Amino acid sequence: MSKALSSDSVRLGLLARIEAKPEHVKDVEELLTGALALAQEEAFTTVWFALRLGPTTFGIFDAFGSDEDRTAHLQGKIAAALMEQAPRLLAEAPEIVPVDVLAAKLA
Repeated sequence: MSKALSSDSVRLGLLARIEAKPEHVKDVEELLTGALALAQEEAFTTVWFALRLGPTTFGIFDAFGSDEDRTAHLQGKIAAALMEQAPRLLAEAPEIVPVDVLAAKLA
């Protein structure tokens, strides 16, 4: 990482739950692992995780220092790629919930 993270840089987050169609689990996994490169391009996204929650269930957790940063992420390339592929790959629309980070251990 190029800069040290502080709790101020992860005040706000997004928690997304993504349910893949059973026949597209591998495609969703590849979409999410490939999105890491896009997340790394976003200086305003300070923390980004793609997760597997179950056989067909995935998640994304990311964190930001401000509402503006969170909004920019929601309007960015990762969200666009996910929404473009959603009708083909997903069993339902992604559930994306804004969250407040109460505490964080970053190092």
